[in-house]
Amino acid sequence: MEIKGKVHCFFEQSGTFKNEFIKLGIPAEDYDIQNNFGETDHVVDLFENIQNAYEGGASVFDSITKDDLIVAFFPCIYFENIQMLYFSLESLNNRHKTIPERIKDAIERLHKRTFFHELLYKLLAVTNENGVPLVIENPYSELGYLTGIQNFPKPKIIDKNRQMKGDYFVKPTAYWCFGFEPTKGNTIQITPKEKRLVVNDCKKGIKAGICSEERSMISPDYARNFICDFILGKKQEIGQLSLF
Repeated sequence: MEIKGKVHCFFEQSGTFKNEFIKLGIPAEDYDIQNNFGETDHVVDLFENIQNAYEGGASVFDSITKDDLIVAFFPCIYFENIQMLYFSLESLNNRHKTIPERIKDAIERLHKRTFFHELLYKLLAVTNENGVPLVIENPYSELGYLTGIQNFPKPKIIDKNRQMKGDYFVKPTAYWCFGFEPTKGNTIQITPKEKRLVVNDCKKGIKAGICSEERSMISPDYARNFICDFILGKKQEIGQLSLF
């Protein structure tokens, strides 16, 4: 696609994508409630802004136009498969609790998962109404909450091994594209063994809805390859490009 305006990168670690868009000559800004690296352009509560925009109130969406693109790394903590263990009362994280306490935890997580699921639809509704192209990123699994259990629209792109495009993690990932058709590139850039990471070895997030910096890390190489392969349709020397 041709981006005539600016790219707006939402949520954690989106600064990596922002920087790669800028290197490719495309203006970009990132938005998140955290600013641990001191580089976040807009330190805002995106959940609150999505809700405000959906209800017709003032929000960051007021300055985003049809010529722009939003890339949203929507928090996945309540959509992950591991959450199912809470609902079956078998999670190791609360196995020390009594059955009534585990049931209470399950109910609480069901409410929170519904809340985040609703926000995801509201984000889609706002961008659709404003005609803004949107990319949503979330983990992929055949039995995943968004990709298997619920009737959310099917993702346009599934990357089953991000290390094949230069990322630190394997982390099978799905991407939903609304308002535009992605191109299909096959850039191959295998991550060296010394740079590979394992999600289970990383720290957990500081609170619900926020992943740890380690778990959500994205390599600059992966961000560039993804942008060129699937958004810009830009051929690189290290790979070939074709259309769907």
